[in-house]
Amino acid sequence: MSKNRTGLYLGLAAAGAGGYYMYRAGGNVGKAKKEMKFDAEKAREKLPHGNEAVTKGEDVGKEAGAAVDEAINNARTKTKLDERIPEITQDGKNKIDEFRQDTRNKINAGVDKVDRTVEQKAADAKGTVSGWLGGRK
Repeated sequence: MSKNRTGLYLGLAAAGAGGYYMYRAGGNVGKAKKEMKFDAEKAREKLPHGNEAVTKGEDVGKEAGAAVDEAINNARTKTKLDERIPEITQDGKNKIDEFRQDTRNKINAGVDKVDRTVEQKAADAKGTVSGWLGGRK
């Protein structure tokens, strides 16, 4: 069952921020509070106010609307392609299966090569450590 973990994440973020300011203040709570207030004021100054905020909001809305329109158009284009997929897969089914198998073989060969290299290096390192500690190789 899925749980909403927003509270947990917000709590962790607050604890992390508090820890950051306490560390910066050298454990002095009063100094940490002053630094927090100073940083909050600096952030507030950077936010748009009045007409500037309205203009920024409109710009963001236009960009979001364009992104939504583009997503809808992409979905419609994809639907047309999905209608052709059975036709494409019937003609090229063997080619797709061959491609999948070839890809799997290449991946497995690469993994095997890395595995052999790691095992060899581990064996060499084990022998070296045993030699250092007075054991036999």
